[in-house]
Amino acid sequence: MMSGILCAIRGGPASQGPIELGIQLAKQTGERLHFLFVVNLDFLMMTETSRTQVLSEEMRGLGEFILLTAQAKADKSGVIAEGTVRQGDVMQEIVTLAKELEVSHIILGRPRLEDQPNVFTPDRLRSFVEFLEEETGSKVVLAESGGEE
Repeated sequence: MMSGILCAIRGGPASQGPIELGIQLAKQTGERLHFLFVVNLDFLMMTETSRTQVLSEEMRGLGEFILLTAQAKADKSGVIAEGTVRQGDVMQEIVTLAKELEVSHIILGRPRLEDQPNVFTPDRLRSFVEFLEEETGSKVVLAESGGEE
C-alpha cells in the first residue's frame, strides 16, 4: 500500500505553491509529507574539481536550510514533514526517492513558461509527469509556483 507525499522543491518564492499544496494534501489524507531538494551541478562539469566540491557542499547546506524552512512551515500547520537532500539528476532522484518511500503522490512546481528559459516546455513537462507516474505508480500533482522568481 502506497502512502506518503513527496514534494520536490528548489527554494525561493517558486517553492511556496508546492510546499503549501503538500501541507494541504498531508492534512487532507493524513499521509506523511517528505520534501526533496536536489543539488545538480552538471553545468559545472568543465570547471576545476576542487571548486566544484566546495560549491557542492555549499549547495547541500543551502538545500538543508531550504528543507528546514519548509519543515518549519509544515510544523506550524500541524503537519510533520521530513526532508532529504540528494545530489544528481533531478528527474532520477525524484523517481528513486518516490520508489524508496512508496509515496502515493508527487508534488512538483509548475514551471513558468513566459520569459525565462526552463528545463521543461509544456510538452516535456507532460512527458515527465507521465514518466513519473508510470515509473513510480504515484499520482503527480502540479502546484502553481506561488511567487516571482
